[in-house]
Amino acid sequence: MNQRSPLTIAFIQEKLAGYRRRAIEKSPFTRSAVLMPIVQRDNGLDLLFTKRSDAVEHHKGQISFPGGAADPADTSASDTALRESFEEIGLPPSAVKIIGTVDDLQTPSRFVVTPIVGAVEYLPPLHINRDEVAQVILIPLEKFFDESLRRSEFRERDGVKVEVFSYDVWEEPVWGATAFFVKQLVGLLKGG
Repeated sequence: MNQRSPLTIAFIQEKLAGYRRRAIEKSPFTRSAVLMPIVQRDNGLDLLFTKRSDAVEHHKGQISFPGGAADPADTSASDTALRESFEEIGLPPSAVKIIGTVDDLQTPSRFVVTPIVGAVEYLPPLHINRDEVAQVILIPLEKFFDESLRRSEFRERDGVKVEVFSYDVWEEPVWGATAFFVKQLVGLLKGG
């Protein structure tokens, strides 16, 4: 973050409005979406994450954004992200203002994930679905700007070396696709 640009919802929305994201249009993988909720707090902006339960089919126990696979009734990735967020943590769609989208990602678990960035001016009481979510976590967005808290390593997937990012911003790392989405958002915000 540069000193001339305060980290506000309006600033983030402006940056996202000018961003040309990379969409994955054709893929045999399952379409899905996550919501990247940016929550307005008295002391700044937090990113809302979930710690997945050990009962879910994919990514057990990992730190993630709320989201999941698209349903036939969903008309857009935003619909999927909002519906899944409501199902997982009880975040009502009316509490979220969609402010943009960052790049799609094709995951090793055979999903194409569209990350939807949403602003939450007031976080209402949440109702966690314990079958899917063990915990809701709020982490100050500014922590992700600290380069000393970000790591990366190369892993081989299907014969291809892939850089996997992680952030040491909580008691467990934020890594994988979730960290990839955060890195995109932070890079976009730092760029201006």
